[in-house]
Amino acid sequence: MARRLRPVDIDFVGTAPVRLVFVREVSAPPERVFHALATDVSGWPRWFSAVTFARATDGGAGREIRLRGGARFEETVLVAREPEAYAYRVDVTNAPGVRALAEEWRLTPRGSGTRVRWTVAVDGPAPLRFLLGPARPGLGLAFRNAVRSLDRQLATR
Repeated sequence: MARRLRPVDIDFVGTAPVRLVFVREVSAPPERVFHALATDVSGWPRWFSAVTFARATDGGAGREIRLRGGARFEETVLVAREPEAYAYRVDVTNAPGVRALAEEWRLTPRGSGTRVRWTVAVDGPAPLRFLLGPARPGLGLAFRNAVRSLDRQLATR
């Protein structure tokens, strides 16, 4: 059953009760990574294995995302500042317990490559917040695998 979440702005990424932050370096320059994140939204399933469907909505101002396991998200893009930041909040989801959710991708040049930082910001009841701690390693692995896959994909283009 889909539920509407509390709308949050970009400041929520820094103030959320739970913030999971993951960092990895890739060889592709920030402009190419940004393009994969923000412009080629439908390409996410090619490099982020948890994502089974992705499409831009509202002329790029929103996104529709489906994950393995059946989670669905309707999102609003909060920031699309090429080539340094891409962020969105979840407006509607069928994921249980979540009150507010936003994610931010920060891209920083590192030599000829990019430092990619992904922040997942969440608010929910105490049991959900508690469960996110043990979920951190799995999310970290998904992030590392996704960014590694994206890096390989961008190297072949």
